[in-house]
Amino acid sequence: MKKRSGIVLGVVTLTSALAAGAQEAREASPSAALASALVAACRQNEAQFARYQTAENAEAFKALPQAQRIELMKRMMQLPEAGRPLLSTGEQGRTVIRCETRSTTGELRFGPERVRENIAFVPVEATGGRPIEFGMVREGGGWRMLSVGLLLLSIPELAKQWGTPPAPAEESEANEAAAIVTLQRLAAAIETYKKAFGKWPERLEQLRPAPRGSVSPEQANLVEKELAAGSTGGYRFQYRMVTPKVKPAEAKESSTQSKETGEPSYEVTATPVEYGKTGRRSFYLDASGQMRGADKQGAEATTEDPKIERRG
Repeated sequence: MKKRSGIVLGVVTLTSALAAGAQEAREASPSAALASALVAACRQNEAQFARYQTAENAEAFKALPQAQRIELMKRMMQLPEAGRPLLSTGEQGRTVIRCETRSTTGELRFGPERVRENIAFVPVEATGGRPIEFGMVREGGGWRMLSVGLLLLSIPELAKQWGTPPAPAEESEANEAAAIVTLQRLAAAIETYKKAFGKWPERLEQLRPAPRGSVSPEQANLVEKELAAGSTGGYRFQYRMVTPKVKPAEAKESSTQSKETGEPSYEVTATPVEYGKTGRRSFYLDASGQMRGADKQGAEATTEDPKIERRG
């Protein structure tokens, strides 16, 4: 059996008591919750892995065919098969996870976690690889997996990608398909921002990457630099805050009610950078998740355009 080198201090085989404690998925720290999720991925324990996903991701994960659930956990550990997990404490008391399979052993070393209100980031270094930051979000009284690197962990989108034929070869059509997915990623990032900071972002650039240890409302570290700047994949993305207007009938009921009241919301549009070459259709997405789109000759899509129904 091949073994990857690494100093391991105080190796402790996972016990049934630890597994029982993980049933609640309410670990006090993001690092502890992430460790439990990765231990489950090593074992390919589907039920335990699902406990450390957000509510939406957990539901989508359970709906995947078993082969795809296993494939996702393999990707987390970068190992070809289920293994035996071992927890240890490395330098400065930080977590080390070893996953021993029949053919090889993988090792993950945790770095110092960074917590900002309801979002946390935990750097993890695999043997022979670069450190990757796992994003965690506080939900339902515990910490749940949010992102891997700069990519949001969206199991519903993975399910659609695995179950959908490849996008058309023509560049503009491929860009259109990618723009739809990017809008959905943006919506997930915006929702996560509100969950973490208690308000919607005012500008798209507030979602941009942050320097290590500097996550803030101005640099939330939720999308890549290009997307936060408003352009990627041949499309230009525009984000706007929206304050609903009170209907005339509603305004009459209360003479003191402002004409611009109601819960603030948002909308995001995607338009081709070069109409006809990088794409033909324009797209619109609101806070409810409703997507609309049409060939607008390069102009922005609006609430008047046809709905685009989600697949599957």
